[in-house]
Amino acid sequence: MVSIGQLIIIAFSAISLFSSSNVNAQLSANFYVKSCPNFQTIVRNTMRQAVTKEPRMGASILRLFFHDCFVNGCDGSVLLDDTTTFTGEKSALPNKNSIRGFEVIDAIKTSVEAACNATVSCADILALAAREGVILLGGPTWTVPLGRRDARTASLNAANTNLPSPFANLSALISNFAAQGLTARDMTALSGAHTIGQARCLTFRTHIYNDTNINSAFANNLKATCPFSGGDDNLAPIDLQTPNHFDNNYYQNLLTQRGVFHSDQELFNGGSQDALVRAYSNNIALFASDFAAAMVKMGNLSPLTGSNGEIRKNCRVIN
Repeated sequence: MVSIGQLIIIAFSAISLFSSSNVNAQLSANFYVKSCPNFQTIVRNTMRQAVTKEPRMGASILRLFFHDCFVNGCDGSVLLDDTTTFTGEKSALPNKNSIRGFEVIDAIKTSVEAACNATVSCADILALAAREGVILLGGPTWTVPLGRRDARTASLNAANTNLPSPFANLSALISNFAAQGLTARDMTALSGAHTIGQARCLTFRTHIYNDTNINSAFANNLKATCPFSGGDDNLAPIDLQTPNHFDNNYYQNLLTQRGVFHSDQELFNGGSQDALVRAYSNNIALFASDFAAAMVKMGNLSPLTGSNGEIRKNCRVIN
């Protein structure tokens, strides 16, 4: 199958170069060229092993990066474990029993530390791993500006407040992304990440049982996986056709009221994003181009640079 990246690789090169030249001046795609020249190769090889073993992991790492960036910036805070004296973000309602892939980040960190000790941040590992996961599932590429440092703190409250809800309506979603400096177009493009991955029954039960803007046959199909009560952790693919291939089926599904989450279908429900959803459903290159640009923009939310933060030795604990 031809990948999105193969379809529009020239366009992405232009987007990547443009984007990386207009982001935080302290970040650079070449940040580790001298200090850790094999960094990107290590990330690519480890992610290839992980996604080959479990294709869903590409989506899991992408989501992990999203949940990191939306809580006080892309600083690796989501990776920190709780301790007796420290409460991290893993137990926040949007994250608990949900975010995953930490062992893959650990594996990358171990290999990176062996190659270049105390040099590469966990925040940068996560940013690059997210891109590699998308590429491995047939999606686009983009230049990842590097040079982030790791947070010494985390915020359970911000994780509970800042992360978009699968139950949100369109105005709430737009406001949520705007609070991060992201436009409604960025939001609709980034939502296309739901073309891969799995959803927990708990997050879409009310949509399939209570909402009317959902295809009845589609809802009935999901009810077989997600009962009216119980089975909260039962999983269903967010894109039933190609859950392990990064494409634009997600938007095509919305046109026929086959969005798994209430928040997904809000993007095509007689509102301001209808035209863009239709455009993405018809033009995979447009979607991929906008997704890549939005990923760069999101990846540069409030990075810690210079002497701020630290370079963690273990991504799960502060030094």
